[in-house]
Amino acid sequence: MLFTPSRRHTGFDLFDDFFNDPFFTAPAGQSQNTLMRTDVSDNGSCYLLDMELPGFKKEDIKAELKNGYLTISASHEENKDEKDQQGKLIRQERYSGSCRRSFYVGDSLKQEDIKAAFENGVLKLQFPKEPLKTVEDSPRYIPIEG
Repeated sequence: MLFTPSRRHTGFDLFDDFFNDPFFTAPAGQSQNTLMRTDVSDNGSCYLLDMELPGFKKEDIKAELKNGYLTISASHEENKDEKDQQGKLIRQERYSGSCRRSFYVGDSLKQEDIKAAFENGVLKLQFPKEPLKTVEDSPRYIPIEG
């Protein structure tokens, strides 16, 4: 099975596809080092994927498998209100953001083959290189431990 971390499947080397992915081009004014930084390692019989999601809670994250693509999405909303002793507004900040990343993991991988855990801002996924030969036709969410 070829593991390709992008929305397209080109059939080339894992690392060429990985580092040439448009994901690594940061939008203007944003550092590319802060967006879902991902480490992929080969553990012999399985792949290990560690994705940094600082500021997100487990409830904010979804991992979905559909048509051979593993998609990780995270969304977060935050509202900070600070008032002085008289109740006058001193500061009010709002933040709303989401991010999404897809990886081609092969047509034969099933939701049950993927193990996921979230701890200290890092999502850890583990899945076999050679899963059983079935295809997920409808999206199924992967439970995240933590």
